[in-house]
Amino acid sequence: MSSLLLSSVAALTRQQYPASKFSSQAKSALLMTSRRTRRTTSPSSTTINRLFTSTTLILLSSSSDAAASEVTRRNFSTSTKLSPNTGGLRKLPVVKSPVELLNRAEKAPKRLVKNDTTIKNIRARSQKHGAEYLNALTQALCIPLRDIVDGYRREFRRLHPFEQVVADLTVRARQCKDGVTLESVLLEIHEARKLILEAGKDWIYRAKHAETAREATQFTKDGTDRLLELFREFAFEPVASMVDLQRSLRSAPAVQLNTPAVVLVGAPNVGKSSIVRYISSATPEVNNYPFTTRGMTLGHVEVFWSDQNEIARAVVPDDKRKAKDVSPDILQGKYAYSQLCQVMDSPGVLVRPEGEKRNEMEELTLAAMKHLPTAVMYVMDLSGQAGDKCSSVADQLQLRREIRNQFPRRPWIDVVSKIDLGTADGAIEELEIILEGAPYIRLSIHEGQGIDELRTEVLRMLGQVRVVLDAMAVVDDRSAR
Repeated sequence: MSSLLLSSVAALTRQQYPASKFSSQAKSALLMTSRRTRRTTSPSSTTINRLFTSTTLILLSSSSDAAASEVTRRNFSTSTKLSPNTGGLRKLPVVKSPVELLNRAEKAPKRLVKNDTTIKNIRARSQKHGAEYLNALTQALCIPLRDIVDGYRREFRRLHPFEQVVADLTVRARQCKDGVTLESVLLEIHEARKLILEAGKDWIYRAKHAETAREATQFTKDGTDRLLELFREFAFEPVASMVDLQRSLRSAPAVQLNTPAVVLVGAPNVGKSSIVRYISSATPEVNNYPFTTRGMTLGHVEVFWSDQNEIARAVVPDDKRKAKDVSPDILQGKYAYSQLCQVMDSPGVLVRPEGEKRNEMEELTLAAMKHLPTAVMYVMDLSGQAGDKCSSVADQLQLRREIRNQFPRRPWIDVVSKIDLGTADGAIEELEIILEGAPYIRLSIHEGQGIDELRTEVLRMLGQVRVVLDAMAVVDDRSAR
């Protein structure tokens, strides 16, 4: 056990992460973050959930351990092969308004096509000009439509799994609102493009084979009017719908992929928000999603790692601290690196009958647990005074069983909040039967009970998630060689 780490833990307790008591057992729990045992092979799965072991510690060989440490340093000093954030929805192709597409299309042939004065025959010159003019107009109308369809289908396949869920929920919410789905809009745009393209070919043929110069000029005018009319009739509305849908999709928050996080999960009104505000940044940010009025609150804790890849210190950062800012302690060489880790307050999850669909925010919570590098803090109010008909003691305990069974390998801690209000008869006994001897924290924000232990558990779990990210970086680094 490193004396440096112990002294840092003491400093953490007294100054940066203040609390009234810090037991030797709590210190030992914190030190567990850095312990690793041997394994003959490195993790090969790219699914984050599968990289968590049932004993909550990733097993790495000594050589992989060193490699992980080196990759981790590179993550914070130069670059990382792990994507820094999802952000894929913000990279979706930009869809111009149908009015702008029409204006550009009308101007394109006037700018690109000129009369070929080298052709002395007036009819031949008019035929060529008309065919080229209509071809330029057809391309100016069809290429943007093709790019919308191909671009969205291509980029959607590249989305991170979490963003695929966000996109699906956004589209579903839009469908409930006005019946519009992404696939139906893309299909309409695709069919409109085919219609314009076929009509364009027909008018190009007419102009090219006109019997007189006057007829070629008339075909050019009539063809132009018809192509623009087809766009207004069949492409205008779906493109406008795509603009609105794009605005919703691109407004979704970017989620940090290489940032360890602890997500607070539980029924509504059990005290999750109070915990986030108390143990992390004083002014948490709120990630608002386009399919709901309820956001996901994010607080931050800055965690410092030593040269031995152990957690050495943690502080609640200043509200103005940005993820890309480098701490003076890092510049002075006191620690190997630091990182802003996240504490996430998720919307309430309910117990539902088998087969009943969850609402959008419940699905978002479960998607965060499944696809993001998170540990889980399951929060319960066993006082019987949660104030929500869906937050009864029985429902909370049943929900705990369901979620833990769904995510058995996630780093996990159970928290009984509002313990100063007491507990319902038999609630603690039933909880302890469910936990089968696993530890849990009795917490009272009002009285300060359990705060030290809670902060220790947060750091322990953040360290475990960091180990998983290190392992993923090692695998990614080797596969790139």
